[in-house]
Order: sequence, then C-alpha cells, then structure tokens
Amino acid sequence: MTDTANPGNAFVIQPGAPLPLGACERCGGVNFALFSRHAEQVTLLLFDAPTDEAPCRTLDLQPMLHRTGDIWHAWIEGLGQGTIYAWRVDGPYQPEQGHRFNYHKVLIDPYAAALVGTDCWDFACACGYESASEVDDRSFSKEDNTRRQAKCLVCDGAFDRRGGQRPRHAWTDTVIYETHVRGFTVHPSAGVAHPGTYLGLIEQIPYLQELGITAVELLPVQEFFEGELVRDNPRSGERLRNYWGYSTVAFFAPKESYSSRREPGCQLTEFKTMVRALHRAGIEVILDIVFNHTAEGNEIGPTLNFRGLDNRIYYLLEEDRHFYKNYSGTGNTLNCNHPVVRDFILDCLRHWVIDMQVGGFRFDLASVLGRDVHGNLLANPPLLERIAEDPVLRDVKLIAEAWDAGGAYQVGSFPGQRWSEWNGRFRDDVRRFWRGDAGMTGALASRLCDSADIYQYGGKQPVSSINFVTCHDGFTLNDLVSYRGKHNESNGDNNADGDNHNHSDNYGIEGTTDDPAIEAVRQRQIKNFIATLLVSRGVPMLLGGDEFRRSQDGNNNAYCQDNETSWYDWDLLQRHQEIFRFTREMIALRKRHEALRRETFFTSADIRWFSPDGDTPQWNRGDRRLGCVIDASDRAASLLCLLFNAGPDRAEFVLPPPLSDCPWRVAVDTARASPQDISPPGGEPLLQEPGWYRMESRSLVILVSG
Repeated sequence: MTDTANPGNAFVIQPGAPLPLGACERCGGVNFALFSRHAEQVTLLLFDAPTDEAPCRTLDLQPMLHRTGDIWHAWIEGLGQGTIYAWRVDGPYQPEQGHRFNYHKVLIDPYAAALVGTDCWDFACACGYESASEVDDRSFSKEDNTRRQAKCLVCDGAFDRRGGQRPRHAWTDTVIYETHVRGFTVHPSAGVAHPGTYLGLIEQIPYLQELGITAVELLPVQEFFEGELVRDNPRSGERLRNYWGYSTVAFFAPKESYSSRREPGCQLTEFKTMVRALHRAGIEVILDIVFNHTAEGNEIGPTLNFRGLDNRIYYLLEEDRHFYKNYSGTGNTLNCNHPVVRDFILDCLRHWVIDMQVGGFRFDLASVLGRDVHGNLLANPPLLERIAEDPVLRDVKLIAEAWDAGGAYQVGSFPGQRWSEWNGRFRDDVRRFWRGDAGMTGALASRLCDSADIYQYGGKQPVSSINFVTCHDGFTLNDLVSYRGKHNESNGDNNADGDNHNHSDNYGIEGTTDDPAIEAVRQRQIKNFIATLLVSRGVPMLLGGDEFRRSQDGNNNAYCQDNETSWYDWDLLQRHQEIFRFTREMIALRKRHEALRRETFFTSADIRWFSPDGDTPQWNRGDRRLGCVIDASDRAASLLCLLFNAGPDRAEFVLPPPLSDCPWRVAVDTARASPQDISPPGGEPLLQEPGWYRMESRSLVILVSG
C-alpha cells in the first residue's frame, strides 16, 4: 500500500484480514475490508473531518498484498475509534455490461456502523448520468463529490446493557405500536428535552407503558438522506423532505440526525440507550428495514456505495444492462438472492440483533427478497430460508410486507413458517364492513377468526397474521372516518400519488367539522375499528397517534411531509382522552381474555356465529349485522359475546344463553358515552333485559359471562 497524498509519511501497514467486512479495531490498529469482485483499483481515504475538501491520507491497496478473493483489505497501526474514512474504487465503466465504476466518486462502506457529515450531504454531485436520455459512456460524470459525501466512522461498540435484556414477548401476547422516531416527539407539544431523537422517545416510555403496548415498530432508522427530494410543497413553497426514510444508504448505521448531539458516533450510544430503556420497560424494538432497494435509484441516480463497488452483483438489471429492474417502485431492486448480497443482508440483521439488541424486523416489500436474478418469484427463496433458520436470528420476530411493486401479492403464501405477514386483507375487509358495504359479514368473520381462510391451509398459525386497520402508508384512523378521498396536493404531484382505494368515508362533510352529529359518528367508528382490531385473533398493530386521533389532513402518502402534517400533536391527547382511554382499556381487555390470543385456530367448539334473530347467519345475504359467542365449550372460564352492527339503523339481537349463574354483563358498547363505552373488569353493568340487546347504528358490543 502507498500513501499517495503523503508519500513521505510512513504508515505501519500490514495486509490485514478479509473478515469481518467493514472497519474494526484490532491489535492497536484498524482492519479495513471491502468487497468488490470487478474492481481494478481500491483506495482507502482517511479524513480529519467529514467535510474536508480532500482526504488527509490516500492509501492505494495493492492486489498482490491486500486482496483475498474478492475482498480488499488492510490493517493500519495507530488508528482507532473516531477514524473517519471512505473509499474510491476504480474499474470498468461499461453500462452495457452492467459495470458502473467511477473513481471520481467517494464511496461509503456498506458495513459502516456509523456515518458522519450527513448534515452536509448532497446527492446531486454523486449522480452518474446527466440526463435520462444519455445511455453511453459520454454521460460519465467526473465531478468529485468528496466534500458533499457523508463519511464512515470507526466506532467503539462497548455499551453497558445491564438491566436491558430483550423482553421476548410471545407472539400471542404482542401488541405492536408503529411509530417514527423523529415524528413521535419533535412537535413542541411533546414537551420533551430532546425532541425528535432517540432520547426523546425514551421520555415518552411511561406513555407507552400506560397504553399497554408490548413492542414499538420503528420506521426506518438506518441512515438515509432527508434532502434527496427535489420538489417543493406547492402550498408552502418549502422543499419537501424524505420523512419516512425508505431510501437507505448505510444499512448498518443508525441515523445520525436522530441523536441529540453532533459528536461523531453519538447516534450509536443514544440508539442503544433507547433500546435499553425500552427493554427495561418491557417493550421490544422492531425495526422496519428496507432491503428491496437502495437510495442509489435508477440509471441517473447517485453513486453512493453499491453502484460504485459492483453494480452488476448488487442490483437486478434488465436485459439491456444500462437499466435496472424495478420491483420496488423506486428505481432499482437489490439482487437479494445473489450469495454475496445474501451474506450482506444476514450480516446486517445479525449486527442489529447482536450489537444493537433489537428484537425483530419488518421487511418492506418483502416479496422482492424472494425474486431470482431474472425477477422471478422463487418457490423456496434461499435468502428467506437463511433468515428464518439463522441461529442468531432464531428468536427474533420476522414480519413480511408480503407484496411488492412488481405485482407480487403473497399474503398467506409468503415462503416459510416462521414469517408473520402484514395482513392487507384484514385492513381492507374490516374497513369495508364498518363503512357499511353490503355482503361483508362473512369477510369480517374470517378476519376475526384469525384469517384461517388465508393462513391455515398453508401450515401457518394465527400469529402469522399481523392485523392492522391503519399504518404509516395510508390514512390515519381519524382521517379514515373524515375523508372520502385522499388530499395529497402538498406532496407536489398533483394528488396523483397515494392509494385511491381507501375504503373510507366522511359521514357528511369532507375533513374537519364542528357538526356534533357527524363527530359522534366518527368517534363511534374509531372505537369500532379499535375494538375490532383488538378482539381479532392474530397480532394487533396500532398506528401511533390513532389513540388520540392524529390527523394528516387527508394526506394518505405523507412520506415527504417532515412537518406538522406528520408530527404527533400531543395537544390532541388531552382533547381526545376518550379515545385514548378506550384504546388503553381495549388492550387491557384483550390481555385479560386468553381466548382472544390463542396460538391455535378457532374450531366449531370455540366460536358460534348467529344473526340478530339468533339463527345461523345467511352469509350470502347483504346483511351488515353479525354476532358470535367465543369459547362456548365446557372448559370455558368465561364467555365473550360480540355483536356487530355496521348498518345505519338500530338492530335487536336475540342473545345466546350465558354461563350458568353468570348473567351477561356489558363490557363494551361503542354507542354509549364515555366512560360507559367500556367498563373495567368487575365493573361491567348487568344486562337489564338478559334475552336480547338493542344496538345503536354503527356500533360494537362486547358482553361477558363468567
């Protein structure tokens, strides 16, 4: 190796080791290791500061000494924690063959545990093509991106985890709360000392405990660039920002801007501190992780790491290799089942479990992980099998978004018994039932009964279904009952983005209203959705803020709204205490009744369905009313009777008999005013006329016996 920037300065350099990949302290120095099969020259860059115009040292690796197979490596004495580094990699620029090496671009180590300088990041100077029409070598960009590229940091992984062991809740006891690290506390109303950060989330842990959730599912925290978007908000004129974070650059690195300080590497310590605090509170941490694509985009996107390291290996390419297959909808698709990429993904997951102590992952557009080099869906994808069978990952929670933007939809058929799945059919069927669509009683019954029609015949279990009514992608629960159509004009795409099939209603007026009659219906419908979610078998997931009617003003695709559209306004918690209390008590009710949480599918001895007249339902009719008794067997310690009326009129139900000497009591009636809408255990009022129940329109009732 030679120091081309400082030829007179001697380094103590040894060949080092090819594993582990990345940069790690070893024996009084740092070992660097980088994969590139087709590279012809690899140069290590060392910096004094992340925004330096040029590296302080530039070290060329010699293939005969510093290459083992496809791994380039070197050990340098005297370096350690705090070393700032990056790479340049040279090789063929032959887009027609899939190669896009560009020595002018400074590259990020894919295995970097932390980045620095992300506040000065600029993707523009990292782009290769200058226009979409240029597809030959003349489009090769020679602009140097050194100053405006984030850099990698060598970090000390030591951390005191005492008292912060992962809770490891059983799936049957899990209640997930999907939220965003920044948006959860950045609004001034949060009143925290460290808004919008890992530490800010810690300050709200007592709130999460009071609500009763057992796991937080965090939108992507792996390093991404908020400023990558080039559009403005047509309403405010402000530049739109990548808020959600589904555009990963560095998969091993927690996001620097989510830390409360700007000391290099503090994001590692603060992320681990957050995880430890959540664990001490009995709350697991699940990460939303995006392995289907990267921030490098299509053929005119920036060269940040993978493209400049070995484009042909890391990405799925079209037959014309100038272009990328796009099953993600964002420009490129990772070649997930290439052995090198499989190893990278496994190494990344192990890093988050071992070093960062997270307890599970939700895989964005997970069907991509099952595609081969041609884009075909594999029957037994090796990557999915390796994740499921990996000994380090054997007890973490695995959740698949079981579809992608290429047309795959694998809900109920996602490969592998260990995988749970976001149940999109639960969302759609429950929404349509409560909207009052005719003929949805059978679908509702199937969703309540652990979606056995979807999962049972594939050999899966009820906990394979992650049930949700709302998530980050779509309307909030408040907006689901306040808007008939999406209102995404502020996204700068003429309201063309976002899903058009929301199965929503406004009940008389689009958006906010002071009309008490409309507000009463909306309040009741919100309770109906929450109660339905929490009495259904499977694993419930709440969208953060739904428990106090957080609104996005009808925006159902707020990925670019890093502002009050997306942030949690905690003043709403005081205004909507009724919904918060109802949600908290419904979670507690679910935890009290083991029949709602069993690992097995319902049998005919466990549940009996009936129509309002007490007879067997006529499933092929357009009725909007349905009842059931759960756990109607000799071993039952208690019975639950659930009544659903999604129609606009009152309904009278003839009730089945309760347990002997245990008359029916009213645990929940969403039509009643608070606090009579849900009663604490032991405080449920007796049914006044025990043989029947008169329900209000659009309401849900839960009766208990025993």
